[in-house]
Amino acid sequence: MASYKLLVLDLDGTLTNSKKEITPHTKDILIQAQQQGVKIVLASGRPTYGIMPLAEELKLDRFEGYILAYNGGQIIDCKTMEIQFEQVLDPAVYPYFQQCAREHDFVLLSYKDEYIVSEDADNEYVQHEAFLNKMPSMTVDDFLKVFDFPVPKCLIVGDASRLEQLEMKMKKDLEGRINVFRSEPFFLELVPPGIDKARSLAVLLGKLGMTSADMMAFGDGYNDLSMIEFAGFGVAMANAQEVVRKSAQYITRSNDEEGVAYAVERFLL
Repeated sequence: MASYKLLVLDLDGTLTNSKKEITPHTKDILIQAQQQGVKIVLASGRPTYGIMPLAEELKLDRFEGYILAYNGGQIIDCKTMEIQFEQVLDPAVYPYFQQCAREHDFVLLSYKDEYIVSEDADNEYVQHEAFLNKMPSMTVDDFLKVFDFPVPKCLIVGDASRLEQLEMKMKKDLEGRINVFRSEPFFLELVPPGIDKARSLAVLLGKLGMTSADMMAFGDGYNDLSMIEFAGFGVAMANAQEVVRKSAQYITRSNDEEGVAYAVERFLL
C-alpha cells in the first residue's frame, strides 16, 4: 500500500455523522494521521466559515491543513489563513439572480464574513442553510447593495417542485457564463463555470509539490466524484450515491459507522 501524504475529506455524509458531528474516535484517528505527517484537506460545498469549526476541531492550523470551500471555489491555508486559490462570480450577474428570485418568490442568498445574507433570513430554506453551516443569518433590504464585490457562490432557495423550472430557465439563460445546478432539491447553486473539487485540488497539489498519486480522497455525493476518480486512492462511503461507489477503489463503512476512521486506520496508520 502506497503511503498517502494528502487526505481529502468531504464533510456532509462523509466525515460528519447524521448529527453533523465528528465523533471522538474519528477525531483521534485524524489527529494521529496528522501527527504522522499527513496533511488534511476539508473539501465541501459549504462556505469557508461553515467549515472553520471542523477545521479547528481537527487542529488543521497546527498541522498545516487546508479548507477547500464552495466545491473548489476557494482554498484556504489554515495555518496562515491565506487564500491559495479562488474562482468568483462576476457581480454583473447579481441583478439577474435577484430578479429571478423575486419574480418566482424564492430567496437569493450569499455569504459575507460569518453571515449568511439574504432578503429574508426567516425563510425555512435559508434557516436550513444556516443550520448546516452553523452560521448566523442576516436580513438586508436589497441584496445588491450588500454584494457589490465578487463572491464564490450564490444560492437561490425555495420549494423544490417550482425550483426545477427556474433551474432549467437559468441554465439556458446563463449557458457558458455560470454553472447552475441543484445540490439539494430546494437549493439552486450558482457558481463560476468549471468549479470542480478535482480541478482545485490539482492546483493545491502543484503548490505542495505532490501528485494525485499522493492523495487519498473520501466522499459520498456527485460533487465528490471528480476527486475520487482523480485521487491515487478514492474511497466511497457505504451511504454514497451508486455512481460514486462504482468509481471508488474502496467502499468503507457509512458516515454513521465512522467509515472515515475505519479506512484511515486500515490504510494509513
